[in-house]
Amino acid sequence: MASRVAIAGLMALLSAGSSLAEDSRRLEHVVKQDCGSCHGLTMKGGLGKPLTPEALAGVDQQTIASIILDGVPGTAMPPWRPLLAESEALWIANYLKGGKLQ
Repeated sequence: MASRVAIAGLMALLSAGSSLAEDSRRLEHVVKQDCGSCHGLTMKGGLGKPLTPEALAGVDQQTIASIILDGVPGTAMPPWRPLLAESEALWIANYLKGGKLQ
């Protein structure tokens, strides 16, 4: 009985890991396609401001996530809250600050 519980737990962990990897790939695609369409494919700027680690150095992840979720009034930056969860916006903020696209 205990081994069945252990196997079930292991299966749950493995499927969660797979889900996390899929989420990461999906969010990387969002960054490259959606963010990149305005901020440039390497996040060095375009219609939108640069989103390189250097440009984001003085901004914390929570602030970046809030901008992603709520947009910036009076600019072309739309709110992504209808499409992204807060945890996903935080993932994107960490991804951008980590310079993964450079």
